[in-house]
Amino acid sequence: MTRLTAPITCLLVANRGEIARRVMTTARAMGVRTVAVFSDADAGAPFVREADLAVRLPGSTPAETYLRGDLVVAAALRAGADAVHPGYGFLSESAGFARAVQDAGLTWVGPSPEAVEAMGSKLAAKELMAAAGVPVLPSVDATGLSGASLREAADGVGWPLLVKASFGGGGRGMREVRDPAGLEEAVEGARREAASAFGDGTVFLERLVERPRHVEVQVFGDTHGTVVALHERECSVQRRHQKVVEEAPSPAVDADLRARLADAAVTAARTLAYVGAGTVEFLLDADGSFWFLEVNTRLQVEHPVTEAVTGLDLVRLQLEVAQGAALPPVPEIRGHAVEVRLYAEDPARGWLPQSGVLSAFDVPHASAFAWPGHGVRLDSGVEAGSEVGVHYDPMLAKVIAWGPDRTSASRALAGALAQARLHGLTTNRDLLVRVLRSPEFLAGDTDTGLLDRFDLGTPLVDEAARRLHLLAAALAGAAARRAGATVLAGLPSGWRSNPTQPQRTPYEDGVVTYGLGAPAVDGEPLDVTVLSAGPTEVVLEHGGVVLRCAVHLDGATAHVDSAHGGTTHVELPRFPDPTATAAPGSLAATMPGTVTRVAVADGDRVDAGQLVCVLEAMKMEHPVTAPTAGTVTGLAVAVGDQVRTGQVLAVVEA
Repeated sequence: MTRLTAPITCLLVANRGEIARRVMTTARAMGVRTVAVFSDADAGAPFVREADLAVRLPGSTPAETYLRGDLVVAAALRAGADAVHPGYGFLSESAGFARAVQDAGLTWVGPSPEAVEAMGSKLAAKELMAAAGVPVLPSVDATGLSGASLREAADGVGWPLLVKASFGGGGRGMREVRDPAGLEEAVEGARREAASAFGDGTVFLERLVERPRHVEVQVFGDTHGTVVALHERECSVQRRHQKVVEEAPSPAVDADLRARLADAAVTAARTLAYVGAGTVEFLLDADGSFWFLEVNTRLQVEHPVTEAVTGLDLVRLQLEVAQGAALPPVPEIRGHAVEVRLYAEDPARGWLPQSGVLSAFDVPHASAFAWPGHGVRLDSGVEAGSEVGVHYDPMLAKVIAWGPDRTSASRALAGALAQARLHGLTTNRDLLVRVLRSPEFLAGDTDTGLLDRFDLGTPLVDEAARRLHLLAAALAGAAARRAGATVLAGLPSGWRSNPTQPQRTPYEDGVVTYGLGAPAVDGEPLDVTVLSAGPTEVVLEHGGVVLRCAVHLDGATAHVDSAHGGTTHVELPRFPDPTATAAPGSLAATMPGTVTRVAVADGDRVDAGQLVCVLEAMKMEHPVTAPTAGTVTGLAVAVGDQVRTGQVLAVVEA
């Protein structure tokens, strides 16, 4: 590399969570001081504690804090920073923010404001790329269209189609439409979500490619006029049009296709006079045809898989290019890497985001920001005790595995996830493990509809292991109660001098009996010997095999982890509160959020599945629908209301 100019000595990271930690790790390794900005909701977050300096942004919502470019620039100047790294999301693709950083005399670690601006609108980007000879899909601006004019535009694009936010990303402001009857609602919903998430409600219609692959190319440009492609990534496993599993290289790309994709990506980047890290995204059909989707003018969430197979630190490369360095030669692909996004969400309930305290977070044998050849890498924004709030994306971490081939990388990653201790919140961990171990994935037969073909509610732990875990939960709970007893703590729980009845502990997923005869779950005996039972560990022998169960008791909830995976069991109260149940037909909020739409009024007749209202939480819209046909008799919310978990929104009397 050439000698660096305009050295960066103090870097402000205009972001939060795992990407803030990721950028600061490389900055520290380069001898650069780091500055974090943080909202009130993030005051206790790991990235704030780990930064050399930190500046508070008053408020909790993104609009009050991380999206306030003026406050971020002021924070950089106050802390003595001489450069700003935007991470991804928030202001990372704001041309106005990039200009404000430069106007303040700070180094912007990213492409020029002009390049960011050119790609800010997906519609304008498609027109620019089409003119440069990059293949694009048919699309049309939906601004101002409704009724017959909207239907005519949709017919021109062709069915099925996607409604997409022009200034959006990450699957937000996007709707799939197969039936013209749902077009108006899809457009309006996408507009609302896009306006809330990105501050611009412009949406367009685009032809939907059935079962495509999502393949992207990592590009880099320097100030010396060099633009290179650092190979491709496969990002086809998605939910709600947002990536969940990513890998490099793509199992569908051979040398010829790799060269064609790289040529198209470099053409796109050269058209923008691109400097820094960027990603050119394509849809890939089974016959090798591909179409331009967008250019992400920033670092991608999935950048670690490229780092793993090239040996490059892309954040270091960003900082060096921003200081005037020339790009190194493009390395060959080495081995294979797979990444998953670990979310606090419930796949079986429509990917419902979760909020609350993460009571345990541990991925054994994973190293923070490990480099190629070091097995499993963990890029996390949380730790045990972290609170996952409702204001931000519910991603907890990225977990990445590198191996000499695709199968070994996939198996290593699945094994690390299966052994992870993730307590306090429902996550997508079980689904990720099942995907990584599935014949479809291991065969490389992935497309953007893969998860639609999965049973999202199937747990990782099978029924036999679940019953053993349930017994372990009951035994650990009994041991904990005896350990906390003020007298005769050494006696087993429920001890009697003349026992006549076994102990009985009811859980939401079964009733455990033990103490007289063989232990049983729901009345069915278990062929098991209890070797030891304490508040944190229960050792069982089943079929001649010894199984150690680690138990984490959190109030009435028991988290049990073993070689089979992890389960959660909630103990039922011995004397339930008879007033604690809601009225039949009550629709309760499953998470804190804001009411953005109310679609019914008191007295309205509704059908099963009909929309009642819409909640916005964690930057996504969540429809609340009628569970059965009936009459709305207890509408309790209006647009703009803030609701808490469990709050009754409406009552539908069957």
